[in-house]
Formats: sequence, structure tokens, C-alpha cells
Amino acid sequence: MSRAEMQALGWEQCDVIVVTGDAYVDHPSFGMAIVGRVLEAQGLRVGLIAQPDWHSADAFRALGAPRLFFGVTAGNMDSLVNRYTADRRVRSDDAYTPGGIGGKRPDRSVIVYAQRAREAYREVPIVIGGIEASLRRIAHFDYWSEKVRRSILLDAKADLLVYGNGERQIIEIARRLAAGERIEQLRDIRGTSFVRDSGAEQWIEIDSTHLDAPGPLSPPLDPYASSSNQSQSAPAAAAPASAGAQVVRFLRRVPNADRQRSVIRMPSYEQVASDPVLYAHASRILHMESNPGNARALVQRHATQDVWLNPPPIPLTTEEMDWIYDLPFARRPHPFYGDANIPAYKMIRFSVAIQRGCFGGCTFCSITEHEGRIIQSRSQRSVLREIENIRDHVPGFTGVISDLGGPTANMYRLACKSREIESACRRPSCVYPGICPNLNTDHAPLIELYRKARALPGIRKILIASGVRYDLAIESPEYVRELTQHHVGGYLKIAPEHVRDGPLSKMMKPGVGSYNKFKQLFERYSKQAGKEQYLIPYFIAAHPGTTDEDMLELALWLKRNGFRADQVQAFLPSPMATATAMYHSGRNPLKRISRDSETVIIPRGLRVRRLHKAFLRYHDPNNWPLLREALRRMGRADLIGSSRLQLVPSYQPPAAAAHAKGGGVRSTATRPALPIRTQHTGLPRVPTRLPARKPQRDRH
Repeated sequence: MSRAEMQALGWEQCDVIVVTGDAYVDHPSFGMAIVGRVLEAQGLRVGLIAQPDWHSADAFRALGAPRLFFGVTAGNMDSLVNRYTADRRVRSDDAYTPGGIGGKRPDRSVIVYAQRAREAYREVPIVIGGIEASLRRIAHFDYWSEKVRRSILLDAKADLLVYGNGERQIIEIARRLAAGERIEQLRDIRGTSFVRDSGAEQWIEIDSTHLDAPGPLSPPLDPYASSSNQSQSAPAAAAPASAGAQVVRFLRRVPNADRQRSVIRMPSYEQVASDPVLYAHASRILHMESNPGNARALVQRHATQDVWLNPPPIPLTTEEMDWIYDLPFARRPHPFYGDANIPAYKMIRFSVAIQRGCFGGCTFCSITEHEGRIIQSRSQRSVLREIENIRDHVPGFTGVISDLGGPTANMYRLACKSREIESACRRPSCVYPGICPNLNTDHAPLIELYRKARALPGIRKILIASGVRYDLAIESPEYVRELTQHHVGGYLKIAPEHVRDGPLSKMMKPGVGSYNKFKQLFERYSKQAGKEQYLIPYFIAAHPGTTDEDMLELALWLKRNGFRADQVQAFLPSPMATATAMYHSGRNPLKRISRDSETVIIPRGLRVRRLHKAFLRYHDPNNWPLLREALRRMGRADLIGSSRLQLVPSYQPPAAAAHAKGGGVRSTATRPALPIRTQHTGLPRVPTRLPARKPQRDRH
């Protein structure tokens, strides 16, 4: 991290310098730590510039020019999600900064850092990656500016973008640059994106509207008009047209022999920016082409340049996952920080990641777009070895592992029963609208891992803090028993998100019946173990497809079941998520897109979002004036009163009246996209606040 360290190691120059918006914690839950250790294992000298002062290029010259490239990331979280609430209010804290201090990274960190690195050393290649770059690899709706922005590659002026889990890509980039290739030659690496000035002649272009026709364009202009004298056997050279369109001959069907050299041309940036229906269409095509087994390259025109997306990276094998997590991580912050408290590290220092990826396909979640839907699992031997390493070497360990999990707790070693079916599948979810019959739901390997982990000498408790996918869990009652009786620290987080079919269908989440079945199993096994344990459900306010009536029904369900939300999660339209396409376009890209396809109700605007959050916090007197007004407007004044069957009382406490007069409803959320924290009124000793969700698992 410094010249002094380079001199102590005898380095004259770093091979690669990683720039990150997070403090440097050498722990496998931090992306830049994995990238650094992976490159180091290739024999490379890696420097790291953490949270640099971006107001000039001086901090980017601290370690000198790297021999191969700068690797730039915003960190474990998107910088805008990290900085702003779902209502676009500025946060005062940052869990990835020493002392939890906010404001130590710029908005749109990838763009700013990449430009400063270019200013520092103009000739050094710049490779951008991490979740902020990954979710902005094509034209995307930006919630913070309420407009469609072009690919981050163009704004960052980077040479290459790595999307998804980047170990394969970063190793190949480093190897080929070290062998003397120029960055402009690296155009065939899966999981990367780049800019080129024109189409490639050896590629066969497929019009995306042939795969999923959105209908006439608005304004009525055909961007794929063909000249009558062009041959149908090969694409013609691209020629610029108005509004960024091209005159190109596309093939409707490509023979299997030519599939590897086919590319899907999506509507241009200019078109999706001006036409929400085309934006929804482009989103649908992107998600259809996300399976590494059958995805084709995508290309999108931005003015006079093409942004090219190669197919997703091949998932890591168990052996490769083991190799990565067996690298010599120090599992603590860099000594540079001394005894400073880094909240994100404090929350995950005793946790172990056992898997990557998620096949749930929840539309509001960015995990699938970033990590993919194929589960990549470590071996039991590797996981147990890491637990022993924590026990023997991490300061402050008391015998409690805080989590064995990943994006979800219980997808370990779950996969399609057929490799052939898996490689051909284009379903966005393996568990919606029901669990696919081709999905293996056997939890036996995970149960065995739990048992072996808690049997290790010196291990007192193994907790499961990652969210449990309860519709999968009820397929294995033995797993629910094992989890409930041995791995719950009093409270277990699960995510129904809603109770009505309308919103749930737009989230691709199971109905409340699955929650009830899981709840019955959880309570039965807790009672058998003689333990007093409670479920902590998460719900989302203001998600696309949610009406005021839906939120009212959810509020009544919460009251009937005795739940009181401590913190509220409002929907945040993260870049590239399917629900974000709904939010922007008002269409449902889960179905074929056309001019007359299904429309989606969008709770838009601060007042509506506040109302939906108020329904979740129906018990807060500060929200009662807004709720009474809404109930009268909805014709449900019968729910105003002091009966246990009514939602809010007709009176107003003096303190709450003063608050309502001064500013109305306020959100109590303290982190982006956090689930609601609940308090069960009929149970003793339930805290008003529960431990926050681990930041590295943040769905956004």
C-alpha cells in the first residue's frame, strides 16, 4: 500500500495496481482482496490504493506506474447505493471506511477513479470491475439521475470491463498482457466488455427484435431497415443513420455451426434512452442471454461506437473455488489502519463463504446479474480448513462462526439434475413460479457440512446469518430441523417480501403459503429443542406492481401476526435489475415485450413511497395521520379505530401530532436495501434492533 512497503520487498515497480473505494481488508469477503491474492499467486507484484483522494491525480501516482494495468473498482458496494438512501438522502456513514465515516469515496467511484488513473499515467491500460461496473456494462436506467445513462465503459474511458466474478478474466488479462499483447487485442475473453468503433466482419448479427419483437418504434423509425439489394447470407457493413441507428442486414436464423460467431444487436443507447418499451425489451434480451451454457455475445451502439459484451464467464469448479479460498489471506485490515474500527470487517471477520451465485432470480436483486444463477460451491474440506484457520489465527475469536453461507444460506451444491438441460435453459429462475422438477433440492451435503463444522474442536457455535430460501428449505424438513435446533441464535432471517400475489409475481417470489409451511416446521423443531426462537421476515415497500391496497393488506397481515417493523426497506431500482426495467418502462419484461404487452403499476414519487413505508410501520404514531388520510381515500375508514381488528386509532398523541405537522413520515432505514427488522409484540425480551445484514451480502 506504500512505497515503503515496496522498498522493503525490493520492488522497483508493481505489475498491477488495484484502486478501490473500500478500506483494504485482506479477507475473502472483500473483492479486491481476492483479486490481489489471485494475481499474487500468478507471481505478480500487486499494489493497492485504497480510498484515494480523488480531487487530483497525486494519490494515483503514490506507487508509480504499474507494468501491466490499473484495476479499478468502487468496492464491495455500488458507490451510489452506499452513499444514498432509497429516497436519495445522503447517508452519514460508510461501513467500509475506518470509523464508519461517510464521504471517503466519490459518487460514481469507478468513473472518477478511472479518469484520475488515466490522468496520472496516460499510457497504462485501465480495467474496471466490481459490482458498480458490472451492473452498468450496457445502457442502464440510473435511479439517482432518473435517466438512462450510457455504458460506464464510455464514461470511465476504460480499456476493458470485467463483469461478474472476475478471477478467470483477471488472470487471463494479466497473463496475455505480460506476454506482450496489447490491451486492444483482448477481445475474446468471456465475462468482459469493450468498445469498438465498428462491427466485426467475421460475426453474424442477429436483430434482437427478431427474438422478442417490441412492435413499432416510437417515433416510427425502423433502425434495422434493410436495403433490397443486400445479400441475406452475411451482414452488411454498418452505416450511421439518424438517432444512432444503423442500416444492417440481419439474419433471422443462424445455423448451429455458426452459433459461436453470432452476436445479438440490441437497440442502441439513443433508442432505449428515448423509448421505455425498447428499454424493457433490451433488459429482457440481456437476461435471456445470461446462461454461460448458451449465451451469445451482445452489442449495443452508442453514437458512433459499439459496446460489445462477450458471453458470461464459465462458473468456477469446486477445485478452483477451493484454490481461491485457500490463498493466504491475513483475514484482517491492513496494518496501515492500526486499531481503527471498520464496521464491515467487524461484521464478517468470523464468517465463511461456502458458495456463490443464486438461481432464485428475484427481480429486485442484482446477484444473478453479477454472480450468475449457477451455484459454485466449495468442498467441505476447504470450508472446514478455513474454520480451523479462523479458530487458530484470527484475533478475538471466541468459538462462534457468525455465518456459513453466501448470497443465500441453503443453495450449497444444489444444481440442475442434467448438465444438458442446464446449459440449454433460459428460465430466469429455477424456483418460480414453482420449483423446477429438474432442480436437485437435496440438502444432505449442507446438513453434513453443518454437522462436521460444529464438531470441530474449539468451535462452540455455528450460526447461519445469510438469508434462508424457505421455499427450498421446506423440501428438506431434516434441514429445517438441523438449522432450527443447532444454528439459530434466537432469530432467523427469511424474506417473504410481501403476502399478495400481485407484487410477488413481479418479484418472482413464492406465495405466503410457503412461508406458513416453513414457519410451522420452524416452530415445531424449536419447541422440540426447548428453545424460544423467532422468525424475522423482510418485506419491501413500493416495489413495482404494488398498489396501496396491497400495502394495506400487508399491514393488516403484520398486525394480525403481531409484527412491528423497526426498520423499513423501500425498493431501490439498482442498475440492470429486472424490477428496475419495470420501474422505468412500466412494462413487465418477464413476459414478451410489445407495444400492448402487460403494464405494471409503479409506486412512484416520494409521497407514495412514504405511504407504503408507513403501512409497514402502521404502529408508529407519527405515521397515523398519513394512514388515516389514505384509508379514507381508499374507502376503508372502517379500519380507523381502537379495535384490534382496525389498523390505526382515530386519536393522535401530542408528540406525534407535532412530528406530523413538522414533516410527516420519515424512513428509519439506516442502510441501503436492508430488510425490515421486526418485533413480535406477544413475545418477551425481543430487542427493538437486531444485527444489521452483513454488507457484503447486500442484494443491491
